[in-house]
This record gives sequence, C-alpha cells and structure tokens, in this order.
Amino acid sequence: MSGSIPFYQKHHRHYDRGYRSKETESKMSKYQSSSRFTAGSRSRGLNLSSHSGLEESTLSPVSKRAKPTYLAVDKENQIIGYVVPIFRGSQEFATGLSDTEGKRVRDTATNMARRDLFTSGLEMERSEQISRKEVMRESAERISQNKRIHEHEEHLKRMNEDSLMHPPEFVIKPRSHTVWEKQCVRLHCTVSGWPDPRVVWYKNNVAIDPLSSPGKYNLESRYNVHSLEINRCDFDDTAQYRVSAMNSKGELSAFASIVVKRFKGEVDESLPKPRLGPVSEYGVTFQTHIVDKFGVSFGREGETMSLGCTVVIYPALHRYQPEVQWYRDDVLLSPSKWHHMHWSGDRATLTLTHLNKEDEGLYTLRVTTKSGYETYSAYVFVRDADAEVEGAPAAPLDVRCLDANKDYIIVTWKQPAVDGGTSILGYFVDRCEVGTTHWIQCNDTPVKFARFPVTGLVEGRSYFFRVRAVNKAGMSRPSRVSEPVAAMDPADRARMRGTSAPWTGQIIVTEEEPAEGIVPGRPRELQVTEATKNYVVLSWKPPGEKGLEGVMYYVEKCVCGTDSWQRVNTEIPVKSPRFALFDLAEGKSYRFRVRCCNSAGVGEPSEPTEATTVGDKLDIPSAPGKVVPTRNTDTSVVVSWEASRDAKELVGYYIEGRVVSSNVWEPCNNKPINSTRFTCHGLVTGEKYVFRVRAVNAAGLSQFSQESEAVEVKAAIATPAPPYGITVLECVRDSMVLAWKQPTFIGGADITGYFVDYREVIDGVPGKWFEGNIRPVSERAYRVSDLKENRKYQFQVRAANMAGVGVPSLPSDTFLCEEWTIAVPGPPHDLQLRDVRSDSVVLLWKPPVYQGRNPVNGYYIDIKEADAPEEAWRGVNNNATEKTFFKPVCNATVFLYFTDKKSERGADVCFRVRAQNKAGVGKTSDVTEPVLALTKPGTKEIVVDVDDDGIISLNFECCDLKPDSKFVWSKNYEEIADTSRLTTETKGNKSKAVFSKLGEEDIGIYSCLVTHTEGASSSYNLSDDELKRLLEISHDHKFPIIPLKSELAVELLEKGRVRFWLQAEKISANGKVDYVFNDNVLSQGEKYKMNFDKNTGVIEMTMESLTPADEGTYTFQLQDGKATNQSSLVLIGDVFKGLQKESEFQRKEWFRKQGPHFIEYLGYEVTPECCVILKCKVGNIKKETSAHWYKDGREIKADEHLGFTEGVLKLEIAQISKKDSGVYEVVLKDDRGQDTSKLNLKDQGFKDLMNEVFSFIANSSTPLKITSTEQGIRLYTFVSYYNDLLQVTWHYKDSAIAFSDRIKSGVVGEQLWLQIKDPTEKDMGKYAIEFYDGKGGLRRSVELCGQAFDDAFAEFQRLKAAAVAERNRARVAGGLPDVVTIQEGKALNLTCNISGDPMPEVTWLKNEREITSDAHCILKFESGKFASFTITAVNTADTGKYSILVKNKYGTESGDFTLEVTKGTPDLGVTSYCTDAEGNVVFGPNTPRENIKTTVTGTKKQKRKESVTKTLGMERVEDVSKERKHGEVAVQKDEEKVSVDAAALRKASDVKQTQDVKEEIDQSDVAEQPERKPEISPETQPENSE
Repeated sequence: MSGSIPFYQKHHRHYDRGYRSKETESKMSKYQSSSRFTAGSRSRGLNLSSHSGLEESTLSPVSKRAKPTYLAVDKENQIIGYVVPIFRGSQEFATGLSDTEGKRVRDTATNMARRDLFTSGLEMERSEQISRKEVMRESAERISQNKRIHEHEEHLKRMNEDSLMHPPEFVIKPRSHTVWEKQCVRLHCTVSGWPDPRVVWYKNNVAIDPLSSPGKYNLESRYNVHSLEINRCDFDDTAQYRVSAMNSKGELSAFASIVVKRFKGEVDESLPKPRLGPVSEYGVTFQTHIVDKFGVSFGREGETMSLGCTVVIYPALHRYQPEVQWYRDDVLLSPSKWHHMHWSGDRATLTLTHLNKEDEGLYTLRVTTKSGYETYSAYVFVRDADAEVEGAPAAPLDVRCLDANKDYIIVTWKQPAVDGGTSILGYFVDRCEVGTTHWIQCNDTPVKFARFPVTGLVEGRSYFFRVRAVNKAGMSRPSRVSEPVAAMDPADRARMRGTSAPWTGQIIVTEEEPAEGIVPGRPRELQVTEATKNYVVLSWKPPGEKGLEGVMYYVEKCVCGTDSWQRVNTEIPVKSPRFALFDLAEGKSYRFRVRCCNSAGVGEPSEPTEATTVGDKLDIPSAPGKVVPTRNTDTSVVVSWEASRDAKELVGYYIEGRVVSSNVWEPCNNKPINSTRFTCHGLVTGEKYVFRVRAVNAAGLSQFSQESEAVEVKAAIATPAPPYGITVLECVRDSMVLAWKQPTFIGGADITGYFVDYREVIDGVPGKWFEGNIRPVSERAYRVSDLKENRKYQFQVRAANMAGVGVPSLPSDTFLCEEWTIAVPGPPHDLQLRDVRSDSVVLLWKPPVYQGRNPVNGYYIDIKEADAPEEAWRGVNNNATEKTFFKPVCNATVFLYFTDKKSERGADVCFRVRAQNKAGVGKTSDVTEPVLALTKPGTKEIVVDVDDDGIISLNFECCDLKPDSKFVWSKNYEEIADTSRLTTETKGNKSKAVFSKLGEEDIGIYSCLVTHTEGASSSYNLSDDELKRLLEISHDHKFPIIPLKSELAVELLEKGRVRFWLQAEKISANGKVDYVFNDNVLSQGEKYKMNFDKNTGVIEMTMESLTPADEGTYTFQLQDGKATNQSSLVLIGDVFKGLQKESEFQRKEWFRKQGPHFIEYLGYEVTPECCVILKCKVGNIKKETSAHWYKDGREIKADEHLGFTEGVLKLEIAQISKKDSGVYEVVLKDDRGQDTSKLNLKDQGFKDLMNEVFSFIANSSTPLKITSTEQGIRLYTFVSYYNDLLQVTWHYKDSAIAFSDRIKSGVVGEQLWLQIKDPTEKDMGKYAIEFYDGKGGLRRSVELCGQAFDDAFAEFQRLKAAAVAERNRARVAGGLPDVVTIQEGKALNLTCNISGDPMPEVTWLKNEREITSDAHCILKFESGKFASFTITAVNTADTGKYSILVKNKYGTESGDFTLEVTKGTPDLGVTSYCTDAEGNVVFGPNTPRENIKTTVTGTKKQKRKESVTKTLGMERVEDVSKERKHGEVAVQKDEEKVSVDAAALRKASDVKQTQDVKEEIDQSDVAEQPERKPEISPETQPENSE
C-alpha cells in the first residue's frame, strides 16, 4: 500500500480518518506481528484489496507510488514502461490467494496452534521448506520498507504544509452531451488540489442551487469525483455548464454543453405553442447594448476602484443569463483577492480591491449571448502612491519567479517609471516564508539588473518575494508581493501534485536484486544560461550512468589562462542540475565544469564551458526614435514613436509629457507598454504639450527620446455628414446638372470638395454605381456627363474634408435624362442665409444653369412661415432684382409681417427664389431651411478702423468662436480671392480685413462669416461717400524687400514627408512668415508643420503627404517690420503628380516595413508529388502576428500566432482542380499594422500553374508498355498523380489517332491506356502518348512491331480462344435434385437445362452404367436445351444413383441425383407440396424425415445454386378435375406428397438452395389433363431458412 498513493497524502489526518478506522489498524498490526512469513508474503495483498477504491480514482493504469517509482528508462533517461519485481507481482497481488496458497495459510494456522508441542520440529520443517529465493525476497522487502520509512521521516522534517499546496487541476474534465427530452444526463469531473477544492456548478454563469428546483438537480462529491445529474431534461436545460474548483491557491473552470432534442412529431415546429414557464432562449435572436459605461479612470496605489456597465439584453428572458467576462490588456481575468466580479442580472461590476501598477491597462467588458457578443473598453491609469521619503523612487512592479528549484529561485521585476528625480542605484529583493510575516532581505548590495537569483532557501518550503528600489534620497515602497513558489525541483513539484508517469503500455518484469554502488558518470550539456556582473547561472543534464541512488553535484571554476580548478561549493553539494555563482571578479573570464557524486564516490568532471566574461551581456536599449503626437479628443493625445533599434528582451516603453509653459515632466503610464503608440489621457483642453519616450528592459531604462513637437489638446476632425436635397438644374441629351445642400455636420474642418456618383435605373431596378467625377468639386453643383438619352438615373453625393471622404447621401429621386426645351429659365440653386437679424436677413443664391430661350434678367424672392401650407407663399420684392443676393430691410412690409407676428420670439421663416427672362418666370428653387428671424444676444457688427499708419481695416468679433472656426471675408458675398487688395488677420475671436490700397474698385458690400458657428456673420457697405471719407485719412506706404539667399524649393524627407523651404539672408527676431497655398493662408496643425529658424534664416514647412487637393501654388510671405518679401513655387501637372507619386511610395514603404510585411510576395511551387504550395516570405513579425489566407475574398485559413523563425508562410493544395482557381490573398497583421499580398490564379494564371503541374505529371509517367487482353492489344503507362484537366494525345506513326469503336483510350486510376480491338498487321508501327504542359510537352513511345507485335498478338489469340471455349462448352444448367424420395407406383419426371455450342451429346447413367430409353424409363432431349428423365411407375428396383453426362468439343460436365423409393402411405385427402418458382415439386409436408437427405457435394452443387434465383414457398395443391373425352366425369385424385422436412433443411448449414422436383401424380392423366399450376396459400408458406 505504501506505493499506491502519494506519500504526502498518507501522512495527513484526513487520510487516516477517512480511509482507515482504528479497529482496522489494530487488526492489521496484530496480523502483521503474528508471523514473519505471513507478513512478508501477504501484507501487500491485504492492503491493496482494502484500498482498491482509492486506487481506481487515479488516471494511470497502475497505482501512483512515491518511492521507489520502478520506472524502466532507456539510454536517454526516457520512460519506456514500468518495472515490476517478480516477488511483488505475484498471483496474490493481482487476484488474491490461489488454492495452493490458501492451503498453505491453513496449514500454517494449524501449525501455530500446535507450536508449544512441536516447536523444534516445525521450525526445522519451515526452514527446509523456505527456499533461498524466498529468503532473498523477504530480505529485499525489509530493506526497501526501512529505506522508505527513513526517507519519509527525513522529508517530513524539511516539509511544511504550504509547500504541498497547489491550485485545483482537472484530471478529468466534464464531457458535452446531446440527449432526448425527458431523459436524464450526468456530468462528471475529477479534480485534484490541496487544500481540497470547493466545487460549484454553473448554468450559463448562474450557480445551480438544488434546493431551488427540488428533484431537478443532484450534486455528488466523492473522493475528488464530482457529478451533476439533471433529471427529466427539457429545452430549458440546453445551455453551457461550467464547473468551478477553487481553493486558497486559485480557481480553475471547465466547460461542457448539453443539447436537449425533441422527438420528431411531438411538436409542430412551424407553429410553436406558448409555454407556461420562462421562455427558452434558443430560437431567439438577442440584441445586446452596453450603456451607462465607465470611462477612462484614474486611481492611486492602495485605493479601491470599481468599474461597471449596465447591460440591456432584448428580449429579456427571466432565466437566461449571458456570459460576462472581464479582460485586461486582452487577458481574461479570474476572481481573486485582487479582482472581485459581480453580475446582478443587468449590471456588470469589476472591483479592484487594492490598486497597484500591475492593475493599469485597457479593461474590456465582454457580454456574450447565443446571438453574438458586445464589448466595451476603457483605460485605467494607476498613479504611484506618495513616497515615504521625499525624492525616493516609485515601487517596482510585476514581480515574478522563474526557474524555481531546490537551490535557488530567479526573481524578475520591471523598473518603475518614476525615479524620484535622481537615477535609481539598484534594487533590493526581500523574501518571506509562507505562513509567516517576517521579511528577509536577500541581497546586501543593490542590484541594477532586474533579475536576481535568490539562494539560501530551505528545500520544500514556499516563499513570497517583493522588490524595493533605492536612489540617493532613499528607499521606495515595496512592490506587490509575488505568487508563492516552493523551493523544489519541477519534477518533485509535479509528483506532489499527483501526476504519474506516462503509461506506455509496456510492463517490464525483472528481478529486484541488491545493486552495488556505482560512481556516476559525467554531467552532460553544461552551459552558461545567464551571466551578469553580479552572478552567473549554470545548467546541465544528469549523467546517463548514475546507479540506483540519486546524485549530487560539485561545481568548479577556473580563471581563463590557468589550469587551477577551484571547487565552488566545497561543503554541501547541490542536488538540482542548476547553480548560481556569485562573488566573481567583474571583467575576468572564467570556465566552469561540474562533477557528480554519490555514496560510491565522485565522478569525472564534465566538459568545461567556453570562456565566460563576467559582466552584463544584456545592454540597455537605445533611445526610441522620433515622437509624433496627434490630436485625439479634448482631453487626450495619441503619441506614437519609432521603436528602439536593436533592443534585446525589450520590456516596454514609458511616456512622459509636460505643458509647454512648464518644465515639470509627468508620467503618462506607470506600466510599460509593448506597442509604439499610446493614448495619453487626463490632459487639459487647449493646453499645448510636448512628449518624450524611453525604453526599458532588464538591464535598465534607456535615454529619453527627442522631445516631440508641441501639440494642442483638442478634438480631432472627422469626415463630414452626407449632403442632402439633390435636385436637377439642367438636363440635355447626354448630361445633367445637379445641385445639393451642404451637410448639416462638416466634421470640424472645412469641406474641401464633393464627389458625385450615378447609376442607371432599368424597370425600377437600380444598377451599379459609377463615379461622376474623379477630382473633388468645390461647388455644390456639378454636371454629370456621358449619360444616355431617355434613360433614368439616380445620384448620390459625398462630401470630403481634411479627415477624408464622408459617407454617401441617400440615393436621389429617379430623374429622366431628356433635353429641356422650355422657354423659361431653370431653378436657382445653393440658397444661403446670412446676417439674420430681427428686422432683416441676407439671402444668397446662384443663377440657374438652364437659362431658357433668353438670358435671365431678374429674380423674385418668396417667403412663408415654416409650418404654413404651400398657398402661404408671398413675394418679398415686387420688382425683379438683377443681383444674386437680396437683403430685405425694415421697409419690406412682407418681411415685417412675419417678424411682428411672433412678437419677442420672432418667426421661423423660409425662402425660395424664382428666375425670369423674357419668356417668363421659371421654376422655383429648393426651399431654404427654416430660420428664426431674431437677433441673437451678443451679435456683433463689422467695425471700420484706420490705424496710425493709415491702414484701413474692417474688424469683426465673434463671441461664439470654436477651436476650428475660421473667419471668411467676402466682397459682394463672394469670397475674396485676390489678397493683393485685401488681407485678413485673425487673432483669438477677432478678425481684421486690411486694405492694401483702397480705391474705387474696392467699392462694394463686405461681409465676414465665421465657420463652425450658428451663422455668425455681418455685412458692411463700402459706398462712394464712405470711400472718400476713408481715403482722406489714409495714405500710401511703401515697404522694403527682404533679401533671400535661396528661393522657395521642395524636397522629400523620410517617410515620404514633403519639405518646402527657403533661406533669407538676414531677418530680425521680429520677422514673420505667412504660408500661403492657392491664396489661402495656412496655419500650424496636423497637416502642416512650420518652422522658422531666425538665426539661420531658414524657413520651412513640412507635410506628411500630398493629396490631389494639394496641387497648386505655394507661397512664403515674409515680413520684418515694414519690410516684406515672398517666394512662390508652382506644383501643378506632371511635376506635382510625379512628386506626389514618389512621396506616397516612400510613405507606404516606410509604414509597411514598420509592421509585419512581405519580403517576397505570394507565389507558388509545385512539388514532385504534384502538390501545389502557395508560399511567401515575411519579415518583422512577432508572436502576436497573425496571417489570414483568403480565396476570392473568403477566408480559408488563419494562423493566429506565428511560431516560426524562417519567415515563410505556406498553403498546400493537395489535389488541385478547377475549383481551386481564384485570387488568393494573404493578410499579415498585428497591432502595428498589416500588409497584403495577392496571387491571381485565374484564367492565364491558372493555366500557367496547371501547365507546371502537367509537366510534373508527364515526367512521372512510366514508359509505354504492351499487354494483351481477350479483346485485343492494350498500350498503357502509369503516372504518379492524375488530374482531370490533363491533356494527352495518342499518336500512331507521328499522327494523332482518330478514335473509333475499334481503337479507344481511357484512364483507370493512374493508368492511361490505348485499346486496339482485334488487331491486324496494319496496326503495327510506332505508338506514342504526348502530355501537354503548355511548352514543349513530353512524349512516351513504343514500337508495336516485329517480335513485340507477334508476342502480343499470340497472347491475344490465346486469350480469345480461351474465352470462346469457356463460353461455349457443354453445361448442365440445373433442375436435378441431390436426393429424390418417392412412393412406389408413382410417376417421376425430372427435367434439366442443357447448354453448349455445338449442341452437346447427352448420356444417362445409372450406378455408373449407361441406360437407354424404354417404356419404363423414358429419356428425352428436346430442342437441344431440355433433357428429361421420366419413370412411368416407380418401383423399388429403380432405387439408385443416376447421372447425366453432356459433352461437346469444348468440354464435358455431369449432374447426379439419388432416387429412393418408399412404400405408399394412406390417402389423407389434400396434400401440400413445396414447389419452386417454375412449379416443379420440391418436397411435401408428409415426406418422412429419415428419408430426407440434403447433402450436396461437388462443383455441380455450386452451379445449380447459381441457376436458382427465386424464393421457394409452400403451395397447396387442391383437387384436380378433368373432363374425359367420352363424358363429363369428375375424377378426384388424392395427391401424395414428396417432401423434405423444412426443419432438417434449416439445420444443414451448407444447404442454402432447394432443388426443383416435379412429381407426376398419375401417369395415365399426364396425356389427358392439361397443365395446371398449383396455387400458393399464405398459410402453407414456410419460413426462409438462413
């Protein structure tokens, strides 16, 4: 029993109390002390039988043993089976006591009762009976038991309870089941763990409570086997079940599904019935919405934080519970003391009980239903707790234990982001034994390397670890403690957890003899696994020859250049094959070697290692590259940077940021991130920030990167909303002019243009969309050309801004493309409202595109209340206005009518415009959006100002200015394009339009519109009088020119960025530069980066990339006091396209190579086995990189984690066919980006591939061979693989063969053949088969002539003759039984079929003698097919063996039967006969059993079997009445039976077919009575025999 269970379980109280009572222990001890022989031979058998239940709970087919293990190993120490000593594998051990042993036990008991009388005699007898082998076995058993007891006692001294603790583990997981409704189902699982885990069952993440549904659920737990039984399953029981096992060391879950099916026909599935209880969730589509979400959260170490979301699931089912999971950085979280999870049915909550920096990351809530899942994510930032000492660093984080063994444990951690202002000097590692609170410092001096081997541990005990950082100011707070880890080898830890040796199916039975001590051999594969300036770690493998006892090791070192070896561990040898060396001289080179030792002595040293220099092999990473911040939201910025070059074992990056006006850097993250992009939250809106990044690995933190450009914190722009209100302005035969309204939301940036799409509508069915314009149009009107007359079309419009192109509008109404011929003009378009006041408004529009027969000479404006009917439209102007703008003023009575109606609030009014020409008034325009005729509070007007220098300016102030708002100045409501006469300046919420040279041409109405506001605008009328007044107080001023060293030029930088630059000879610190593009002043932002170095005079502007909208003229305008200058560069046409193309190429290449990318694009390769392999070579991949294969847009394969190093992706197509034709695509992606490679295997591409396959097939073909068949001569060849698309051509004398009925070709498997039927000498010649591969092809040929033809033709003739002979030889087709039993005096008629060509000769034999036909025995052979045998009146002399012999020139065949004649039986009236399908009598029910013989022998029996194909049955033959020739006399005869017992026939296993027997009842009636087939009665049919 000592080896049946783990040793630690035997010494625990729960084992003694649970599996052995005190009474049992007392009896066992008495029994074992009764006799040395009995204890030695039977104690193990009794123990095993008493604890068999415990052994059956293990997975291994043999019981688990602590020591010795008795494992059989090979030369590489790999387990190949179990070694069972003979005396421990006796018969009693397996099956109990045998008869012989039982007798011996009884004899022993008798002898013990008589011990007092015959002591000396019995002792002598016993010593003589026990053999020498039994004595050796008993001695070995005692030695083994004493050794195990000693080892266990020694082990208990070193072990404590904590080292044995381990988390739960599922030895056997529950299985999924599919059951019928109303059946019972049971889920089983086996769980190991210490302390004993607590097991809870869940259904759809809801704990199962048996008390809530009495009789429904039954939970059982016995000996670590746990089960859940569900009684009378119904549809509601179809769900996912989870079993959770939890103890103090952790929690583990396993899943299984139960599907309950319903019998067909019980319920009409097309018409479901309502149910009384809760509705099942199956068959329901759920809609999941996550609302009331948690946002980006900030916490501090030591605090408690709760994250929660409300989950709305529709429809809401009472008993249905979704699966709710929480993730941090895409890692599933489990409940622990750090994470508490709660689901209330509609709200999911995650509570972080004690925040640490390890808790920082992206938290994701995932709610899964049967219809899919919904997720929501937000970032949680954890700031450092206040330092206990001012200036001390922050606490390290993520402390983990690696490579735990008996002698040391390697502790790793991550450096903190905050060093307290001075660099960190190093780290101290502390340990604490589990069960105590006493922390011990492990290193005397701080270590800078973030990895440290802790030694001096007690073997078998468990420890916690923590780390503290130190700088000049002091010590940091300790980190979060690590998970507990035991100081023992992994093999010992696995054995304590209950794992057993793998079952190999092989049991090796050996003799267990005492072995002498063996000096162990050399250790193997010694190597330096880690080397720093503080320590060196060695590892090796145990020796192959080490004896039966364990080995220990001595480590020796030697300074390079000397032969002096010094033992490191002189006092205590190490037990594990790993060792850490300290106190080595930094900078020196050492070699190391290891010796094995045991009780027999010290072995030879291992091979020494290569020279190892003491020092840090891992370098601190280099500083990251350029840092680029990007606008994100009002409180966050996205920071991206270039990764550190050649960084090894990189842990991550720390990001810091500061306000431009401050020098204090603040950490943006306190937990290193692995990506090169991070979103910094918690920033102040409107402030400008700069950022820097540094990398970290185990060696330390890198230098900071260069500071980024300053970025203002504000929301990023978005694409605009779709336009609306698409109308037709003009239509001709092949084109239509469209107009539309501006989107309601422009995305925070000005709209740069519009794109128009159109599609044809045929019979109400819309077709495919086509692009109407390639370049964006800035106007809200566009002519779509190349249309077809009298066709119907629909249109859609998309708006674009700096962020991109927005979604398209809804399709317009269907318009007919036909030329307009009306005389009046078309509708005006693009109506806009400006300067909305309580008493006036400015209405702008554009003239109609269609003028009519005459030019437009005026416009009419209509107005109505927004919600009024169409009849309420009223004219604003009585006389047509020629301008395209109109401003109703106070004396406009119609406008005042509407504004006065609403008193203080004003009125919601809308406008429309009509154009007129000489023919009349045309169509009305689209109606404007309703506008409230009310002056808003805070509205400002344009103010004219003249400064001291005589500069005349128009000034406008806006109180509702937004960050992206712009001031747009217009003259006569047309945007000012000529900046030579009027320049604009904007500062804060004020804008100024300055006249450069005011003159008469400047007379007009000036207006200013503020974008991204609710219509903030104002107008100013510069009349003649006003011009004169302003000119009187202004004067002309001349400005000098700033000299330039170089004119404006352009060049390309890294990543495809474009740089515009020029250099001035001299410019003061007050100089200014305006960057102008197409007369539009550019400003610093996401797209344009400006830099002005006033020391060198270099002025530059960079752009990330060029778009078609960037084509035009770039101008740098310089101003230094009163001096100005400018330089322009024109980039249009081919020059711009070439620059844009080169920039895009360099940009794409740079971005592509930052992430996973293709080094060699997708191609194919054909193997000699004709398998097609698609492959490509990739680079810059990592563990998280995934590859997805697509064919024609559908995914066919996904590699989620690429674990290869050669960088080659492959997709094998084993048997290619036409269905494999298509476009293949590989998408390589991870969090850094993606790259795509395509391979077109369609049309010509597929042909080229198949031609290469055909080439391999052709080369695999065997030489043409010749064979013969009974039809002719066959030529054939074999290929390794045949494809249906393979094209082959057969040639005869270099000409293609025209196939006919005589010459055919075909394919069988991988054989290609040509058949020549009935060959002649004309078929002699050279034959060839040609394989087509798209190139030269391949031809295999053979000469069918001479001896080859003669041999083939002779073989053909032989086969043909043999076939003819076999087909035409004489045969007896059937009809004769083996035995015929008939009554005396009856007539017998037997007929059989004869075949053969020429007609066979027929001979009848009786008892091997030929007989002839006479009156008594009539022999007939009719039509060359039927041979009949008739005896008119059977008598006993006819008994004997009869044979028929048929013969022709092709062969001979015979058939036999035996005739037995019996005496008559009385007439029983009606007699039943069994006949075959042709009506021949086989047997009757009255035939005596003893006369039935069914044995059939010879080949004739088999041939007769093949001729009988119909099922036999019992037929009842009724009375036969015949009319005589001389009168009507009814003659009724009693039919006698001739039968074979059916039961006897079934018993004969070799008889499976009944013969045809036909009995003539009366010879005299044969000639007179017509034939009559007996009728079959259902009652008389016998059962079919097997």
